[in-house]
Amino acid sequence: MILKKCDKCGAMVKVLKDCECSGCGIQCCEGSMNLVQSNSIEASFEKHVPTYERMDDKVKVVVNHVMDDDHYIEWICLEGNDTEITVKLKPGQKAEVMFPYINSATLYAYCNKHGLWENKI
Repeated sequence: MILKKCDKCGAMVKVLKDCECSGCGIQCCEGSMNLVQSNSIEASFEKHVPTYERMDDKVKVVVNHVMDDDHYIEWICLEGNDTEITVKLKPGQKAEVMFPYINSATLYAYCNKHGLWENKI
């Protein structure tokens, strides 16, 4: 998954293919958008990484995170085998979703304050 984010307005786009010209690329607010990298190590690692439990042909994905108005998981995504499923979340909801089980898929969770986190199935 390739994501780019504008540091000025917070707009985020999923990139299927970016321009390869020198000094070019996706722009927003009169500037280049920055690549969003998955986090892997932080003091609050356990509060951001999506965990899962397999249930036959499905996986229950949970992120142990607060869902306050100003700090929450914006979305959870499963990506694998030419399949991508994203569920958007709102403050007050539980940060948990059900997806079909796909062996070797990647799970992503995006925190509005601490960015992108991932875990492999």
